[in-house]
This record gives sequence, C-alpha cells and structure tokens, in this order.
Amino acid sequence: MYDYLIVGAGLFGSVFAHEAKKAGKKVLVIDKREHTGGNIYTKEVEGIQVHQYGAHIFHTSNQEVWDYVQQFAEFNRYTNSPVARYKDELYNLPFNMNTFSKMWNVKTPQEAKAEIDRQIKEAGITEPKNLEEQAISLVGKDIYEKLVKGYTEKQWGRRATELPIFIIKRLPVRFVYDNNYFNDKYQGIPIGGYTQIIEKMLDGIEVRLSTDFFADREGLTGLADKIVFTGMIDAYFQYCYGELEYRTVRFETEVLDCENYQGNAVVNYTEYEVPYTRIIEHKHFEFGCQNGEVNPKTVVTREYPAEWSKGDEPYYPMNDEKNNALYAKYKELADKEKKVIFGGRLGMYKYFDMHHVVQEALTCVRQELGR
Repeated sequence: MYDYLIVGAGLFGSVFAHEAKKAGKKVLVIDKREHTGGNIYTKEVEGIQVHQYGAHIFHTSNQEVWDYVQQFAEFNRYTNSPVARYKDELYNLPFNMNTFSKMWNVKTPQEAKAEIDRQIKEAGITEPKNLEEQAISLVGKDIYEKLVKGYTEKQWGRRATELPIFIIKRLPVRFVYDNNYFNDKYQGIPIGGYTQIIEKMLDGIEVRLSTDFFADREGLTGLADKIVFTGMIDAYFQYCYGELEYRTVRFETEVLDCENYQGNAVVNYTEYEVPYTRIIEHKHFEFGCQNGEVNPKTVVTREYPAEWSKGDEPYYPMNDEKNNALYAKYKELADKEKKVIFGGRLGMYKYFDMHHVVQEALTCVRQELGR
C-alpha cells in the first residue's frame, strides 16, 4: 500500500513526490505518456536539447523557488528576447525603444511616448468592449495591428473583436533599449535540459509510464491512501457539469543541415496568414553550441495552436468568464474530496508558468506534510 498515488509526472507531481519521499512516505507516480517531465520534457536530438512541448524559460523573483530548482541542475544565463516578424519586418520584443525606433524612426523615450499617446487619443476608446479595443487603447493602432492582432487571433482561435478583454489586461511598454522579456530577478535554462531535473526529483521513487489513470481508475485508486491528481479536473469528475475548454498546440519539428537557421531561439510570426505562431530554434537556448562545440546541424519547431477536443493534449486553459464559472463548480466538488489533492495547470485550471507550479507544489507540500 502506498501513502500517495501521484497522477502525472510533470513538475507539480514530481516536486510533491520528491518531498513526500524525503518525509518518509511511500509514493507511486504514474503518467500516461511514455516519459516523465510533462510539458517541460526535453530530449537530445543531434546533440541539441529540444524543448519537446514548446519553449520553456525558467524565470522567477521568488528566492525560495529559485533556490529549490538550483539543487537539481545548473542553469545558464539565457535571457528571453524574442523577435517578432511581420511580413518582411523584424521587431524586438517586448515592446521597447528598439521596437519603437524600428517602427517610427524615433530616438528618444519622449518621442515614442508621444507617438503612442497620439494614437491612443486618435482611437478615442474610453470603454473597451473586446480585446481589439483594449489593445488599441493601451498601445495604439500600429503596434496592435503589426505585433498583437494576428498572433493573438492564432493563439486563441478567434478574431480579436470576439475575444474578451481579460486576455490582455495590460501590454508592457518599456521606454528603454532592453529586449529582456521578463522583469524577474532570476532567469535561465538548465544546462543539459529539463528532463534531468525531473529524473533527479523522482530518483528512488516507483514510476509507471504509459499508464492511464482512467483505464484502471478503481484498481489504481485502491493502491494508495491519498491521490495527488494533476490531470484535467473535469475529466476526474467525469465531465458531470460539462467540459472545460482548453487550447492545444501542434508541433512540427525538423532537423536542418544548417548551423544557424534564424539567429534567435524564438521568432514570433505575427501575421494571421502565416499558420504557425512561432518558430523555435532550440540550439540558441544554450547559445548555439553544446559542450562548447559548434554544431553543423540545427533543430527547429513550428508551433500551430488549435482548438482542443476530447482526446487532444490540453496545454492551457481558456480562463474566460464562462469557463471560470464552470471550474468553480468543479472546485466545489474537489474541496469535498478528502483523499484527493488537485494540482498543476490542469488540476487547478490555471495558466501557470513553471515557477508558479513549483510554488504551488511547495505550498501544497507544506499544507499536506508540514514541510
């Protein structure tokens, strides 16, 4: 008999499993995939660490979280500095003086701010009714049409005029020449990929892969005193209130006989007519070379967001008003489950970044194990 059955060998489940084992608990971890790590799984291809499920850059200002992950891997100094491509134009992200200088040939923060303010005033939007109006009221028409509109419509599968305001509560505008996407104190990528972190967390713990909880729910539930469930909360309750909505992503990855394909790890394609949202060139996460040697090959991945339907891999929740209201009903059921803990993006129906997941897992550990 196990103390805990942990459903999902992703970041939340692995942190909990690691801490439970340290507390002397007997733990079984299962995952329906053929590998551990969930969406942060990386694997080596042609000597390059490939982020199998999209770009993952660890960033946080939380000292405890940063110190926690450092014990499992050495992190490099990678700084997330994506480039946006609109037709034949290239712009630095996030929106900063490099972006504004390229777009309007301005040189000073005063000139850039004046141009944005002029466009906002010209639009005359005082009460935005949808995402399009919200974005224009924040950054003006030029930035919205070239760098926000098409990308966002592809990401969410709806026209910007049909999307709710909450998706873009704010658009960071920085009047400095700085392409660092995140404001956090700490940022980087584990040298050698993320999979090693999960492997070290789960060292000495029984793990069963290619194991679907729902295929043998009764049998697996009977193996442990408590369950930590990191799958879809609506699936756990057999969709009794209906299905929550998610977005999924299709990845197309190829190896190229090319030393350097695009010169940056992340290039966003912001035109609606280009079917993918971005191209990832994985070698640049470790500065173009592994083990200090130039690699004559490169690996690139195109990302195609898509509507989720049952059976697809859910990547992030659609946290609009309708879905949040539905989740609240499932949360009521979850709170009544005395022997089940729900965690992670899918179990808590929240768009967590990695540092959020680690923080939530450590909080859960403290509440459950007193550690």
